[in-house]
Parts: sequence; structure tokens; C-alpha cells
Amino acid sequence: MDHAHHSGMNHSSMAVDHSAMDHSTMAMDHSTMGMDHSGHQGMVMTFNFGYTNVELLFTGLVINSAGEMAGACMAVFLLALLYEGLKIGREALLRRSQVNVRYNSMPVPGGEGTVLVETHKTVGQRMLSVAHLIQTLLHVLQVTVSYLLMLIFMTYNGFLCIAVAVGAGAGYFLFSWRKAVVVDITEHCH
Repeated sequence: MDHAHHSGMNHSSMAVDHSAMDHSTMAMDHSTMGMDHSGHQGMVMTFNFGYTNVELLFTGLVINSAGEMAGACMAVFLLALLYEGLKIGREALLRRSQVNVRYNSMPVPGGEGTVLVETHKTVGQRMLSVAHLIQTLLHVLQVTVSYLLMLIFMTYNGFLCIAVAVGAGAGYFLFSWRKAVVVDITEHCH
């Protein structure tokens, strides 16, 4: 029905009785709506430990056996491990490419009338430099890999989720021990 001629009317108080309408001519054909569910049971939204018919990131990449699942878990483990290595590697590369290092000292009152001196290190980097371009490209790679790992986790497949978590933990263990950790003793909210 064309209701264009009712554009200025208030329809909030009008009750419409549709019981007399013939709905048999209103059949909808869902086959042309771009929703091809052939072979799929829909996305599983609960954790499961299946290893058949598991789609991994792309439509054509389907896991159908225990061996394929083991291979996929190994690849996901390595991807998560290398992601942690990439994060630490970017930090190390940033430290090596720092320029314009300045130290600022300022007196701070201490306990029992003493005066302490706090020194802050300020580091700068040039925007138009090869080091910054490399950092930018590595950042794009890091963000892309992190989203891929998130999407893999969102398959809700327990094997793949464990592979992501264990790979990230192993990567942190292998790479972050070299990372310098600064502990602020005045910070009480950890």
C-alpha cells in the first residue's frame, strides 16, 4: 500500500486491524537475500571442542580432521608467540632509534626534611625518518595480527582458544624477560 499521502498525520493513536488482510500473497523468497547457509549450522556462540567443519578465518579454510586441527593449533600457537615477539621487538627498535634525549632534574621534598632529586628522561623521535616508517609498518602488522588472533579466539573452538592463550604466554615468557621493567614505588594501585 502507498501511504505517502499520510506524511503529516499522527499515527500513534490509530489502531490498525490486519486480521482481514490476505497474508497468503505476502510470501518472502529468502533465496536471493545473500544468506547462503548451505553446509553451515550457523556460528557456534559457545565454547566447544569440535574438530570437524571448523572454519578458520576464511570460508575456504575449513578444519575437518584431528590432524588438521593439530596443525591449525600449531600455526595459531606460533602466530601468538610471534605476536608477543613483535611487541617486544618494536619496543627494542624504538629504544635504539631514539634521538633528542634530555634529562630534567627537579627537587622533591623527602622524609625528615631531606630533599630528593628526581630525574626524568625525555626522548624524542623524528617523524620523517626511516626508523619511524619502520615502526609504523610494524605497528600495522602488529594490529593486523592482533585482530587475526582475536577472530581466531572468537571461533569459540576450545583447541584454538587454548593455542592462542598458550602461544601468547610462551611468547611473553621467551621475549619479555629482556624488557626493562620500571617499578614506581609510589604507585599503590596495581
